[in-house]
Amino acid sequence: MSRDLRQRAIALYDRFTHEGMERREFMARMIALAGSAAAAEAMIGAIAASPAAAAVVPADDRRLTTRTMVLGGGYSAYLAEPRTRSLKPTVMLIHENRGLNDHIRDVARRLALAGYRAVAPDFLSPVGGTPRDEDAARDAIGRLDLGAAVAAAVKMLDELAAGSRGGKLGAVGFCWGGAFVNRLAVAAGDKLDAAVVYYGPAPDPAEAARVSAPLMIHVPALDDRVSATAWPWVEALRKAGKTVTAYNYPGANHAFNNDTSAERYDAKAAELAWKRSLRFFARYLG
Repeated sequence: MSRDLRQRAIALYDRFTHEGMERREFMARMIALAGSAAAAEAMIGAIAASPAAAAVVPADDRRLTTRTMVLGGGYSAYLAEPRTRSLKPTVMLIHENRGLNDHIRDVARRLALAGYRAVAPDFLSPVGGTPRDEDAARDAIGRLDLGAAVAAAVKMLDELAAGSRGGKLGAVGFCWGGAFVNRLAVAAGDKLDAAVVYYGPAPDPAEAARVSAPLMIHVPALDDRVSATAWPWVEALRKAGKTVTAYNYPGANHAFNNDTSAERYDAKAAELAWKRSLRFFARYLG
């Protein structure tokens, strides 16, 4: 696949998955782009996340303890933490628009190996939990009351603080979860000690004054949709005197950290962003 064709296909897929393009129109345009229905399906398969992709950290890794927990309000969550009795700082992990799936559980285990208690709530819990079909999950995410979900997350921070070392709480989110973390930073005030945003659309810059937590923001250079709001948000945070660190990743697409997507994943950018994120959490969560 040529670079130009790849970028056009990714842009089209993003319009379908993030901007509400109808499936019939999406498929018609993808077939026209690829040249046949079979080629279009192959392109979609390479761009979309693969549920069958191998985990970086196995679910039964002996170094970790994992379980499902229920947070206030009836939200199910996946918890992963090092197999020690000492308290660890807690990082709330916010899923993409596909909901709480195996990839996000894997990311939670990666955080746990770095020394954190990782808690990944399923924000589709009020509607029965994340479905296995990712299209159904995206549809359900699109119908969520985002304000109510953010308010629920603020209450979760109160609940999680008691079991976190020093009461320290961080948050990290990807895609829809990145946008969510931006809004959580606005709503949570000083309840949140550090927040990392991966390619999430930003709030109105006027909200910057309400942020208390230091923010780290990762922006893929090829992600025009996110860039359009992320950089004004960063500028507003800086003008408001907030602690914000923002990085641009040349040549990287939206969802570059998701290693279950063959066409989107950028190993170099993902590794660099992860190292930066862990250093950031080490600084502010201890």
